[in-house]
Amino acid sequence: MKNILYKTVLLSLIFTLFSCGEKSSQSTENESDDRATENEHIQVTQAQFQQSNMSLAQLEEKPFPTLVNVNGMIDVPPANRAVVSATMGGYIKTAPLLVGDKVRKGQVLLSIENPEFISMQQQYMEVNGQLTYLKSEYDRQTTMKAENITSQKSFLKAESDYKSALARHTGLEKQLRMLNISPSQVRAGIISSVVNMYAPVSGSVTKINVTKGAYVSPATEILEIIDNKHIHLELSVFEKDIMKVKKGQEITFKIPEVSTEAFKATVYLVGTTIMDNRTITVHAHINDEANHNFLTGMFVEAVIVTASTSAKAIPSESVIEVDGTSYVLVLNKKEGDTYYFSQEKVKVIASHEGFSKIENIDNFSENTKFLAKGAFSLVEN
Repeated sequence: MKNILYKTVLLSLIFTLFSCGEKSSQSTENESDDRATENEHIQVTQAQFQQSNMSLAQLEEKPFPTLVNVNGMIDVPPANRAVVSATMGGYIKTAPLLVGDKVRKGQVLLSIENPEFISMQQQYMEVNGQLTYLKSEYDRQTTMKAENITSQKSFLKAESDYKSALARHTGLEKQLRMLNISPSQVRAGIISSVVNMYAPVSGSVTKINVTKGAYVSPATEILEIIDNKHIHLELSVFEKDIMKVKKGQEITFKIPEVSTEAFKATVYLVGTTIMDNRTITVHAHINDEANHNFLTGMFVEAVIVTASTSAKAIPSESVIEVDGTSYVLVLNKKEGDTYYFSQEKVKVIASHEGFSKIENIDNFSENTKFLAKGAFSLVEN
């Protein structure tokens, strides 16, 4: 009897322990399910929201341009660039300028000395002296021929001598003017072995290729002057993109070696010749060029806006990239002082001026709110 009672009590105890263990397991599973449901949302309190300067944003209609990326440089028109060379060879007698000096049109740049200048002036004086006699003789022979007093041979010789001297006189006079020597001073007996060279344009000296005492030939580029009052962009556009580029299109460019500031320009001319590197030159005018201190030769990186479309977009800072995948935090609800966000996967297809266009935009309604600031710290890496 005692054995039966003992077995009964033992079985009851085992059954009770098993029942308690089963309830405990079910309770644990239910708590895990509740936690999993809570973990699907990212919770942010009002205090956290304000402390981190978070903000919400909605879909906005924004323009997304079609861009052509190009490189180029800042340049000036050919009329604003002048290379100074010697008309005749000679030795540099004075060279007072330095690179960077500003000069005015007509200002003396340097002087060149050559004994041949003296010889040319002597020849001019001689021909000039002969010309008066030869002109007088030609006129006399013309009058005599009209009266049949002189022979045809004498008249033709006088005419030939006069016209030959006149041609030589005119040629020497033009050569002297090219050398900046005044023929009137030479006729007055003032002869010099030194000639001055004058600035053909106003601007700044950008190159000096000679020194005092150096010999220069007519092919030598002595110095260069550039007038920066009007500058423009010379851009190189690849052949595959040139059909998209038209006059009047907007350009945004930067000078990476100087700053990150963006400047505006407008396409003015599109070249018609393909260079050896398969690019075409595009000439662009800079907006408000007078307000910027650009220098000729600066390298630029530019984008040409060839077209534009409108699309719904979200702020680019609301898109967080983790391991190559982009996410946004969508506001599901706000209860009391707590925000509940869900993490949604997106694919960015275009970005412009702080806004991004995403591929699966139809998955969100117009009233959907996104966490625009502070999303990065909340997305799980």
